Amino acid sequence: MKERLAVAFALFCLSGVAFAQAPSIDDSRVRSRAVEAVIWGMPAVNFDLMLQAALKAGARENQIVFWSRIPDWKNQTLTPNPSTIYLMPFFNTKSTGPMVLVIPPASGGEITGTIMDAWQAALDDVGPAGADKGKGGKYLILPPGYAEKTPDGYIPLASDTDMGYALLRSNVGSGSEADVAKAVAYAKQIKLYPLSQAAAPPSTAFIDVVDVTYDSTIPYDIRFFQSLDRFIQREPWLERDKAMIDQIKSIGIEKGKPFDPGPQAQKMLEEAARDAREWLDLRYESLFKPPFYEGGQWALPVAHDVTEGLANLFAKPNVYPVDDRGAFYSFAFSSVKHLGTGQFYLVTIRDKDGKTLDGGSTYRLRVPANAPVSLYWSGTVYDRETHGLIRDTKWSSRGSNTPGLQTNPDGSADIFFGPNAPGGKESNWVPTKAGGGWEIIFRFYGPQKALFEKSWRLPDIERIVAQ
Repeated sequence: MKERLAVAFALFCLSGVAFAQAPSIDDSRVRSRAVEAVIWGMPAVNFDLMLQAALKAGARENQIVFWSRIPDWKNQTLTPNPSTIYLMPFFNTKSTGPMVLVIPPASGGEITGTIMDAWQAALDDVGPAGADKGKGGKYLILPPGYAEKTPDGYIPLASDTDMGYALLRSNVGSGSEADVAKAVAYAKQIKLYPLSQAAAPPSTAFIDVVDVTYDSTIPYDIRFFQSLDRFIQREPWLERDKAMIDQIKSIGIEKGKPFDPGPQAQKMLEEAARDAREWLDLRYESLFKPPFYEGGQWALPVAHDVTEGLANLFAKPNVYPVDDRGAFYSFAFSSVKHLGTGQFYLVTIRDKDGKTLDGGSTYRLRVPANAPVSLYWSGTVYDRETHGLIRDTKWSSRGSNTPGLQTNPDGSADIFFGPNAPGGKESNWVPTKAGGGWEIIFRFYGPQKALFEKSWRLPDIERIVAQ
């Protein structure tokens, strides 16, 4: 009888009811549940942190955050592209009902991007590679369970969450001030308003965050769980995730109740967050095999089940890649419904010899001529630790649309990476910082057949040995 009572008490403590004061709070089972909560909740926390950064910058729900210039390192989202004009409409249908997002026709400019739910699963892409096919359109974001008939003339998108956002890019012809200003002016043709006000739409609020340190990098400490709690309190439980209700209740997160872990519980949660970080990083590194090119170092470190699941709202009945989804959203902040149509990415964390990229060394990437893109290519460097842009650097990216980019006689371009620019090569140089590692995403906007056929190959990055 005493043994049964002891087991019952242990289970009671694990249930979360006595979480703040449970004597066995460092129980390995509770800690393992906290680790799983980090992995499972990564896309939700990723979204919430971007939303909190927007609110901190003065934006409100159902407004559009944007960068009025090419972003610099102050854009501390996860692996952003500092070669374009970003816009982030954050919508909330709970009080307003369906929201309308108007994308202008691709005439005099071009918007690419994706509308997502709060779990960052793709509702649809926009622009030439999206549902409007470049003709422009009115996307109608519907609240969970919305059953009313939608009016004609809209592209309806059913969302499982009350909130969500769109990651939109107004493509820039070059980095010149005139082209950037043109891209910004074109982007401001985007509109966001409730369907209930469609007869006389209110003006759309654009909140410029270009000079703000917009930080949504993932904090692997108690702030992660505070963010997850905000999300759980705000959003409905999805059917596919109901098995997590008791799991996160056991670590103190429960809908309708305050999250207030005591000192011992907070210590355990922070230890679990660090454990999860180590596991996610190992998972991330494992996704570079197999490489995109045989024998090379470039890869698309996203599992097929993740790209497919994010595109079809995880419709396959026997597939739910929570682990690889967690790894993906630990370094990225957007999904794409039709990957490879409007954009494609290759990533590497190692040089040609298989060694990790070091911020104190100098490297060269030779981009062959005739890159298979209809728009532009770019190579962007990120801090390996945070997956954000390296702080306090002059710039983070070089690409085919970089003003003054030098090319070789055969049309190829050498991009250099290191703490100092090689002599006469500053226009082709991306700065790194000694004492830390880095990673790079090579982006293809408007990718063409030669990329996927691999008849055009991006070489590996080579370390330059000082003479």
